[in-house]
Amino acid sequence: MHRHGRRQFRATAPTAPVQILSPAGDDEPLTITMLGAGQEVGRSCCVIEHRGKKIVCDAGLHPAHPGLGSLPFIDEVDWSTVDAILVTHFHVDHAAALPYIMEKTNFKDGNGKVYMTHATKAIYGLTMMDTVRINDQNPDISGKLYDEADVQSSWQSTIAVDYHQDIVISGGLRFTPYHAGHVLGASMFMIEIAGLKILYTGDYSREEDRHLVVAEIPPIKPDVMICESTFGVHTLPDRKEKEEQFTTLVSNIVRRGGRCLMPIPSFGNGQELALLLDEYWNEHPELQSIPVYFASGLFQRGMRVYKTYVHTMNSNIRSRFARRDNPFDFKFVKWLKDPKRLQEHKGPCVVMASAQFMSFGLSRELLEDWSSDSKNGVIVTGYSIEGTMARTLLSEPDHIESLKGGNIPRRLTVKEISFGAHVDYAQNSKFIQEIGAQHIVLVHGEASQMGRLRAALRDTYATRGQEINIHTPRNCEPLVLTFRQERVVKAIGSLATSRPIHGTPLKGLLVSKDFSYTLLDPKDLKDFTGLSTSTLVQKQSIPIGVDWSVVRWHLEGMYGEVEEGPDQEGRACFTIMNAVKVVQISEIVIEIQWSSNSSNDMIADSVLAVLLGIDGSPATVKLTSTPHQHAHHDHSHSHTQPHTHSNGNPSENNGEFDRIQMFLEAHFGDVIGPNVTVNEGEEDELLVMTVRVDNLIAKVDLISMRVESDNVEMKRRVENVLEMALTTLQPLSRSFLGSGIDLNLEKTESIAA
Repeated sequence: MHRHGRRQFRATAPTAPVQILSPAGDDEPLTITMLGAGQEVGRSCCVIEHRGKKIVCDAGLHPAHPGLGSLPFIDEVDWSTVDAILVTHFHVDHAAALPYIMEKTNFKDGNGKVYMTHATKAIYGLTMMDTVRINDQNPDISGKLYDEADVQSSWQSTIAVDYHQDIVISGGLRFTPYHAGHVLGASMFMIEIAGLKILYTGDYSREEDRHLVVAEIPPIKPDVMICESTFGVHTLPDRKEKEEQFTTLVSNIVRRGGRCLMPIPSFGNGQELALLLDEYWNEHPELQSIPVYFASGLFQRGMRVYKTYVHTMNSNIRSRFARRDNPFDFKFVKWLKDPKRLQEHKGPCVVMASAQFMSFGLSRELLEDWSSDSKNGVIVTGYSIEGTMARTLLSEPDHIESLKGGNIPRRLTVKEISFGAHVDYAQNSKFIQEIGAQHIVLVHGEASQMGRLRAALRDTYATRGQEINIHTPRNCEPLVLTFRQERVVKAIGSLATSRPIHGTPLKGLLVSKDFSYTLLDPKDLKDFTGLSTSTLVQKQSIPIGVDWSVVRWHLEGMYGEVEEGPDQEGRACFTIMNAVKVVQISEIVIEIQWSSNSSNDMIADSVLAVLLGIDGSPATVKLTSTPHQHAHHDHSHSHTQPHTHSNGNPSENNGEFDRIQMFLEAHFGDVIGPNVTVNEGEEDELLVMTVRVDNLIAKVDLISMRVESDNVEMKRRVENVLEMALTTLQPLSRSFLGSGIDLNLEKTESIAA
């Protein structure tokens, strides 16, 4: 809880809640920095910062770069200050940097946590172990970013969450995962920081396939949407057409006696293609003698995960499981446990092998072995990242580079049919419009594709007469967005018993928690917050060697007026500015008492300074050596030393009026009045001073202190002098009052200063 000074609030309308409007320039910006996937595909890593909170979405590697070069630009962030890392799915370009960040940076020195869905966590452990295994086969140790121990440690530290679960990370920071399609366990995150909402989509799909649900539209409208732009403005064929093209290509390759290679990720569209091929082989008996393999032990282990998380898949899969028909118990698609068997198999076959981008692994080995035979074929079924062998093959080169050295002639056919489960332009554009965010940040796309998508989206909105803010940040270039936010204060407890009238000030204790504000009466604090208030009374004893009347003389000299009266124990006491009591403990000791707060402490410090200076003051020597008249103002009290009015005037007001007249005469010269007696019918002239300058006249009403004149400039000048006179003549005790005195020592703990 933060305690603030008293504020006044005005309701914007009789039916509106109480609001605090931030002054211009008071809004804190939202900063989005791409450490990867900024105008590129690969090593997704997005840093979101707002109001002192820092969230990182995804932490992937770039498949086209080796070793440290594959990491996001992690040196741009102090990882110990990160509140949370949210991982959308298990793909290498979104999650494979996580073990390095969690175990090799200062992330472990902070309090940040890592979150992903249950299915993503289950597959993440498998894919990262497989990444370590593949890297261990590489003789170049510079490419080894982490080992199995790092993966295991990072996996154990990861927190699994459910879809639609509201996760509160810390005060004012929360997120909710939603289905994203794409792959099993993939999620998009609705992040809320101090009321500002950001939707981070990750990779998502709006087309239902054989086992996954489509990306859902969150029920909450975000302020900012960070969205993938993988396919830019391309429009992909519908699923039925793609499936027919795919099965026809596979059938043509094997019917001509060739071997069909499909590079796939171990998880994702590999399972989708296995479902499709198993169904197609079942419908074509003439092909059933031709084997279909998935050559990945990771694929085989991952099938157990798929069977575990059937409840997150689409209705088709769930209904088949309900009928005890497991679609993942393939009839014709088999696991190739020993890839060496392919060397013995000379006939046609279909092999699904990792890695997807053919930069390494069994898919690269088979590509080099089969490349020189024109009967064979490669079908690229996913998005190919720039710089990978998969992207190189799409240009149909005459030769390919072998990992063993030298070049190999390419005679096999190369075709691309994308089952990558990304949105195309039509799906992405529609989804963006349905989300309705004020700002769109495009990521995870090549610069050219991203630029075309931004132009197309702007044209779409322009035809509707709407405006949209579309941003395409590059890596390490912060995007700073400013939002005008209204901070709403909720009045509760006794303050909320009746609605305040418009323009009426409300006073209470302002409690700030998690970027929300509550106004309540201090007496309600314990009931609504569990907190309680206390008063700290401070006392300071001071030795004194002068008469009590001399003490009064010095205090009046500083503060103008002091109140005199006995305290609760009957001792002589002065009250200064409604804040501090000066009590006569004995003839040689006085004590200062006050309720501690910022204003009272300031007044108490000044009183202490006055009292400590009494003994050394020349005025004290003069007062104590001869009889004196010490009163600075007119009072109606008795002293041990007699005194009279300093001006001999029985009227205190007349003395004040005389001083005001002195100020006016010093500035204007000719001043008449005030009129203390008037004739009948001239009561409006009572206590009025007349100021003359040449032919200009201004009248000052000493009762209301208002100035009247036919000349505007004359009126303004007299008002300024009058204000200066009142400010100068007013004693300090009237111009500023403390916060009151509560010295009930029986109920309040006292602390001696």
